[in-house]
Amino acid sequence: MLRGLLTPGRTKFGLTVFGVSAVVVFLVAGCSDSPPEAGNNPPASNPTTAGPTAPSGPSSAPIPTPSTPSLTPLPKPTKPWPTPSVKGEPASDAPLAQRIRFAIAKQAQVTAGRAATTTVNCPGIDKVETAGKHTLKCTVKYAGQPYEGTLTVDAKQYTASYKFTSEKVAIVRPKVVDAVLRTVPGAAKVTCTMEDVAIVAPAGQPIGCDVTTTANAVEPYRAQVSGNGQIQVSKA
Repeated sequence: MLRGLLTPGRTKFGLTVFGVSAVVVFLVAGCSDSPPEAGNNPPASNPTTAGPTAPSGPSSAPIPTPSTPSLTPLPKPTKPWPTPSVKGEPASDAPLAQRIRFAIAKQAQVTAGRAATTTVNCPGIDKVETAGKHTLKCTVKYAGQPYEGTLTVDAKQYTASYKFTSEKVAIVRPKVVDAVLRTVPGAAKVTCTMEDVAIVAPAGQPIGCDVTTTANAVEPYRAQVSGNGQIQVSKA
């Protein structure tokens, strides 16, 4: 900071000694090398070197909004869902009960969409070769998940026909997700509210699925499973 210095002017000889002494005392006091006491004389600001004045009050500048990242779409299936290969088919001359059990187990796996351990228990099935009509209650267990059904057999002397019906079927989650991807364009993620294997009623509540699009939006869908494993997907 700059500090001004006082210099004595010329003293006229006509002044009295008292006047000269007063002037001398004034000049000595003005030229003292002692630093000024803090708070007595604030330093003068230099307008040529002062920085910009800080703005007062809250800033009115807009807060930037973060951009929503776009997602990569999942590949859309181009081939039909593969039919599971079920092994262990009995010979054509095997007992009728064995052949019926295998046929029911095979259909359960084809409907579900994946080969898995399947058992069929129909009490009294060993007697269906007897001529006549037979109606049996059966329990099918697919991948550890059971459901009930009804078996009707019409046996004659050399032939027999049978029919198995059930109000429920087994379905695997990958098959449901596949059906959703075939229906919804630009799906980046599919989340269905089901276990890896679900037992569903074709006439009952559909399976709910949430689809995350490439624009990062979530859209609800529902998948209705038919008795033969076909899946219809529609927007909820």
